[in-house]
Amino acid sequence: MPLRTRAASGRRGCEMIESRTRAAIAWEGAIPIRMTLGDLLVRWKLITVEQMNQALELQAAQGGRFGDHLVSTGAITREALDAFIHRTPPEPDTLEATGIDPNELVALLMKLIYVGRLESGRQFADAIKLPFHLVVDLVHIATDRKLIYARGVRQDNTSDMNYGFTEEGRRYVSDALQRSQYAGPAPVTLEDFSDRVNLQKITNEVITLEQVRQSVHDLAMEESLMEQCGPALNAGRAMLFYGPPGNGKTTFAHRLASVFTNLVHIPYAVMVEGQIIRMFDPSVHIPIAAKPSENDGPSFLRREVSDARWVPCKRPFVSVGGELTLEMLDLRYDPLSNFYEAPLHMKALGGCFVIDDFGRQLLSPATLLNRWIVPLENGIDYLKLHTGKSFCIPFDELVVFSTNLEPEDLMDTAFLRRLPYKIEIGAPSVEMYKRIFMRECTLYGLTLTDDIFDQVLHKVREEKKLTLAAYQPKFIIDQVVASCRFIGEHPHFERRFINYAIDNLRVRRNAPPLPPVEHARPA
Repeated sequence: MPLRTRAASGRRGCEMIESRTRAAIAWEGAIPIRMTLGDLLVRWKLITVEQMNQALELQAAQGGRFGDHLVSTGAITREALDAFIHRTPPEPDTLEATGIDPNELVALLMKLIYVGRLESGRQFADAIKLPFHLVVDLVHIATDRKLIYARGVRQDNTSDMNYGFTEEGRRYVSDALQRSQYAGPAPVTLEDFSDRVNLQKITNEVITLEQVRQSVHDLAMEESLMEQCGPALNAGRAMLFYGPPGNGKTTFAHRLASVFTNLVHIPYAVMVEGQIIRMFDPSVHIPIAAKPSENDGPSFLRREVSDARWVPCKRPFVSVGGELTLEMLDLRYDPLSNFYEAPLHMKALGGCFVIDDFGRQLLSPATLLNRWIVPLENGIDYLKLHTGKSFCIPFDELVVFSTNLEPEDLMDTAFLRRLPYKIEIGAPSVEMYKRIFMRECTLYGLTLTDDIFDQVLHKVREEKKLTLAAYQPKFIIDQVVASCRFIGEHPHFERRFINYAIDNLRVRRNAPPLPPVEHARPA
């Protein structure tokens, strides 16, 4: 039965912060991901599903370790398996192997039980993301301290003991929530986090020209742009995209995220000097869930399972624009909940971080650039806790600055030197402009004749005195289609529709003044 009966002692302290705590950690029921070694090997295409199932059948019949059976059947070599396991977070065997003080884990477990109204050991393990046998150890510690007691087993599930709070347990969880309202999966240590970032560097992947082409196959991009960005992608070094607005800088930067295919492991939280930093963010990190299979049993059955405190994800991609402030690059401490939210660039580790509309932020470009000098130069970043304690983390991510302002006006030569790859994305040629126009016409079933295209060019360049830009074809066609629909006709080109659309690209220059408004005289 759910834990709904609360003793008077300790009740008030818990209820005062219960609603706020549940709101703060609503996401923590987070993505029930628990990928086995076999799932991960299949995901990385190192073995097939058939080979995984064959090894599982041998394990069921003969016992032993799943990985050993994979090697014996020739599905994978011992060297490749060992290399893969080294970069996959293994489950901790003991409480000490977690790197977290057992007292901290007991406090976290008690908060999870209270906030989530959990009852059984299996629910505890799913919430705290630790192996079942370690959760059993934590439950023993809690029962020895008389924080919880065994209620017995349910009639519908005799294999899992249920537990309830004691009076002392309610007081304990009230004090624990006062200290910190974090109630989510167990954190990892800063050392383990740093090691993991270094193991899954973005430069581990080798990007080819064909991969870049594939990522922008539906865009009309010059081949030279793809050739220029390739070395930067392989080097993992910062890039600067510059040029006039409307030519695809932002779109091109966003497509770079699809070039990288390796998965990375993101921790739910990191513990630093006893402080919790929440790291996993569903709005940034895209989990790669394992398909349900018969090998999804608990870890105590000796099937190798990766540490569930880490979520297998695609390489993260973060994009910020004019809203970026210096505070967004620092740890965010909530004095009410008493834990931290990782800054955006920390969440982007192992992936891409795009600073769009660079130079249009509220803070000056020099201030922002000074904040990035050390990370870009030395590959490390320094963060500070509210206690004043500083610590460093690896800085491994592809940083892309995108601007339509003049680079020399935004930064001095010292910082330009720290951006080894500067790629100009300028106005398209007439040939490229026509390719973009024809592609957009195809989407709406429009026919682009040479006369229509010449009319567009004349109107844009001669009458409006505008430079060709990659966004213009879609802009013009969207407005032509909208005009046709308004008058109840099928989409088609007409001179007046084209003129209406191109007039909206830019206001009329040297337009005559509007006539004065005549006010009605009182009768």
